[in-house]
Amino acid sequence: MAHLFNRNVLLGVSGGIAAYKSAELVRQLLEQGATVRVIMTRGAQEFITPLTLQALSGNPVHTELLDAEAELGMSHIELARWADLLLIAPATADLLARLAGGRADDLLTTVALATAAPLLLAPAMNQQMWRDKATAANVATLRARGCALVGPASGEQACGDIGPGRMEEPAVIAATAASLFETGLLAGKRVVITAGPTREALDPVRFISNHSSGKMGYALARAAADAGARTTLVSGPVTLPAPDHVRVLQVESASQMLEQSLQLLPECDIFIGCAAVADYRPAAVAVQKIKKGPEEISLQLVRNPDIVAAVAASENRPFTVGFAAETQDLLAHARDKMARKGLDMIVANDVSDRSIGFNSDDNAATVLWADGEQVLALAGKAALARQIIELIAGRLVTADKCN
Repeated sequence: MAHLFNRNVLLGVSGGIAAYKSAELVRQLLEQGATVRVIMTRGAQEFITPLTLQALSGNPVHTELLDAEAELGMSHIELARWADLLLIAPATADLLARLAGGRADDLLTTVALATAAPLLLAPAMNQQMWRDKATAANVATLRARGCALVGPASGEQACGDIGPGRMEEPAVIAATAASLFETGLLAGKRVVITAGPTREALDPVRFISNHSSGKMGYALARAAADAGARTTLVSGPVTLPAPDHVRVLQVESASQMLEQSLQLLPECDIFIGCAAVADYRPAAVAVQKIKKGPEEISLQLVRNPDIVAAVAASENRPFTVGFAAETQDLLAHARDKMARKGLDMIVANDVSDRSIGFNSDDNAATVLWADGEQVLALAGKAALARQIIELIAGRLVTADKCN
């Protein structure tokens, strides 16, 4: 079933009489499970106030391109990266023309150029404007670039004319937005994903760990579920909410994560090892808190089990995907890791770059497999996760054809 759970919908409202319907559209998007932010053009503010849409969406409304206060919070580039979908409703004839011409003369058109998210337009204008050859040419240009349209509907218009040009009803627009994410690429597949850090105890109050937030693994779990997979997330200790439609199993240590992962293998078609597993653990765990003593102490460590390698080496192994978080020689280290561990695919990212490293909301990566690779440009982790899931689905189709 199509839905917008965990989707970030950026709603653009332009200056037409149908702007009054945007209030109901925000409500419909929220009911579908979306998080909604709103951009309003100056013309839109003549028909409905930003305060109304702020109250309904629960987020500040964005109105100006060069707004110093807004740039200190969520800038236009961050808005563009945040969005999983840019929905413009109403999309007036003027706005369609500016989008077709690649204009960036206000916040909404600038974000439209800056985002990698899909664009869904709900046209609204006088029936003769809709039929005009210039509008038809602009619509054709936008469709050729991959923009989707919903509507317009036909009927009586505010000016008294009757014909096509009415903005489609909010419920229809929201349902169309949701349908864009119903990919079904992994329908019926069983996916297990590890995420977050592990904690290796030193004593009852101290542990060894790392800076992993789990955001990438949780985004992958959401993307897999949205693609129709029965998804289980084996998570180290994080502060993230459980994704909808995903079974979450909480663990602490690498040994616990391995045990849980191996138990799930009989019900696993795809295994994605996204967790930042500690390579070593203390050789012995103190029963009581270690008290402060000499100036120096030595800590003996032993290697932890390699979870993704163990999965890849298992009998009736699933399609196995690993991650390589590197600080230098990214692709060389990633290909070596993929070969050593017998992986089908590996996702390599440079964690030395603080804009895409641990705890960041954005990421960029290169996905490698035996005879190919794909560079994934900087984007929000949710968008990147969907691209990774699409690549995995593509490799599975290729493998099935070869068998």
